[in-house]
Amino acid sequence: MPSSREVRALFIDAAEQAAVRRVDVPAPEAGQVRLEVHHVGICGSDLHYYFEGANGAFVVREPLIPGHELSGVVEHDPAGELAPGTPVTVHPARFGERDARFADAPHLWRGGSYLGSASTWPHTQGALSELLVVERDMVRPLPPELPVRRAVLAEPLAVSLHALAQAKAAGAQLEGARVLVTGAGPIGLLAVAAAVDAGAAAVTAADVLPGPLERARGQGAQDTVDVSTDALPQSSFDVVLECSGATAAIGSVLQAVRPAGVVVQVGMVPAEPRPVDLSPFIAKEVRYVGTFRFHEEIDAAISLLARRPQIEAVITHELPPEDPEGLFSAARDSASSGKVISAPWS
Repeated sequence: MPSSREVRALFIDAAEQAAVRRVDVPAPEAGQVRLEVHHVGICGSDLHYYFEGANGAFVVREPLIPGHELSGVVEHDPAGELAPGTPVTVHPARFGERDARFADAPHLWRGGSYLGSASTWPHTQGALSELLVVERDMVRPLPPELPVRRAVLAEPLAVSLHALAQAKAAGAQLEGARVLVTGAGPIGLLAVAAAVDAGAAAVTAADVLPGPLERARGQGAQDTVDVSTDALPQSSFDVVLECSGATAAIGSVLQAVRPAGVVVQVGMVPAEPRPVDLSPFIAKEVRYVGTFRFHEEIDAAISLLARRPQIEAVITHELPPEDPEGLFSAARDSASSGKVISAPWS
């Protein structure tokens, strides 16, 4: 624990304006736990906040501490349940008002919040701080075989596992399936790993850059397609996980999925009209489903990370949080980086 009553945190003030400042040590209340943060993964939403000052409609209106992918250790549990030094990761959601229409999907309820988000007012401060206070039910202690560094991938891996759960809910059989993952960024790489672990017969990854495709092969993709030069094979895949969010990719996957196949839209798309040819969707009776964050899949993600250490190779850069420009610039360079994480504070 820092010797002073202040700790450092990284704040985004506006587009390309960020600084490390000292803040008071947060005090946990009843039902809360204070964590010492070791690693934070840089997500696409963090990049939008830093480079654009907004993530879609969510504008940075006050200094925002980003970060919702994290791992670390318990620093203080007022209830005494978790000993200091216990390795943990965190489910970053606080769920909102219960909706009986989808009682088993609290991540879709209105009024919730997510660490490191400007969607609420005041903003929900995130994890890029030396210490972080969260509710006890958000904390997930790690199994002994899962290192704290690898555990930072639990949140994005849970996103990929929820996408597979959505495919199953739409009627897909993953074991023995031919799976296509479009977009081999960090979520796409984790989707490849998750599909392989689910028993897919063959996983193909598609991207426009050689670096991400090489990393996808490292996670078990048997085939890769550079869609900047080659077309995807038509009507060839049982399940497609569209992780790029690119409009052109959406049109391509409707051609690539087989009749009565399942497409899961994982990548976020711009909140504006974009033209897409829906004729294959109709003619092939494609089941096209959305996916948003996750609910309980973080526990399955922890288990998967514990038994498949090779997933840690998705992390390509570990950089100091004291250098926000370097941290965010590296994460934006998808040609050379997979998942970029912050190093422990110096």
